[in-house]
Amino acid sequence: MSQAFHLRLATDSLATKAQQLGVSIAALSEIRVSVHADISQTSPFYLQLHYQINMPTPSMAHRLEWPVWQPDKVGFVDYLWEETCLECFISAKTPQPSTLAVTKTPYIEINASPDGRYALYQFDDYRHPDTLPPPALMTDLQTRATLDWPTSSPNSSSGINLARSVDFERYLHIPVTPLPHQQYAVYGTVIEYLHPCVILWLDKTALYFAPSHATPPDFHNRQHWSQFVL
Repeated sequence: MSQAFHLRLATDSLATKAQQLGVSIAALSEIRVSVHADISQTSPFYLQLHYQINMPTPSMAHRLEWPVWQPDKVGFVDYLWEETCLECFISAKTPQPSTLAVTKTPYIEINASPDGRYALYQFDDYRHPDTLPPPALMTDLQTRATLDWPTSSPNSSSGINLARSVDFERYLHIPVTPLPHQQYAVYGTVIEYLHPCVILWLDKTALYFAPSHATPPDFHNRQHWSQFVL
C-alpha cells in the first residue's frame, strides 16, 4: 500500500502571486497536488513516486508550464527548480531541534522535469555544500546517479475535461537496495524520511507545494519532512 502525501500550497506571498496571475487566492487554493510513494514488490526494487496535479479549470491548466514528454531529453540536467519541477528529499534521520546546531544529517534531493530531464543531489547537511549547482549524487567516482521513467509515464501526461478539471501526472522510479527489517536505501541513504514537493510555474509565477512548509517556503528544512511508513 502506498503512502499518500497531500501537498499544500505555500501561503507566503500568496496574495501577491494571485495578483500577478489575475486570479483570486481561493482559485489558487483549489489546485490539488498529491504524491503517492511506495516500494516495488519485485526485483529490481524501486522507490515509486506518483505525482498528480489537478487544476481547477481549463484556463488555469493552460497557464501551467508543463513540458511534454520527450525521450531524447532524458538525462541529468541542473537548475530544474527554475522551471516546473517534481522534487523529493530523502533522509535517514532528522535531527531534534535541540541538536540542530551540532548534528549533521546527509540527505538526497531529487529534481525531475515532466519532459524527462532529472537531477539527483547529495548534501552533507542543511544546504551544504552551498555550491550551485549542488554536488551530484554519484554511484562511484565517475558515474552520476539516475532515476527511471516507467513506460506508462509518456502516455499519462495530461488530459482536459472541459466540464470539470485537468490532470497532470508523472511517475518516477528511483533504484533502491533492500535492507533488513523492511528498510530500503537509495544509493546508500536509508529511506526513513521523505519530503515530496512540487514547484509549479503558471506563466512567470512560481507556486510551491509540500506536505508542510517553513515560512518562507524552504523544502530543505527537515523539520517539515514526514516519516516514510511502508
